[in-house]
Amino acid sequence: MGLGESAVRRWLTQYDAERAGGPGIGQPLTAEQQRIRQLEAENRQLREDNSLLKKASAFFARELK
Repeated sequence: MGLGESAVRRWLTQYDAERAGGPGIGQPLTAEQQRIRQLEAENRQLREDNSLLKKASAFFARELK
């Protein structure tokens, strides 16, 4: 494809940073992309909170029996 090694390395670094939940390298290109990243982070946090609440609910339900 004629890609330079440094470009591929930059993309992999960006991908790894974004998978880890970080902003990655550089700034999003548009306000829409910033909003998408914000919503994705919020969605991830809400899923974690929901999972925690389910586990707590199950724990307390067992304690009541």
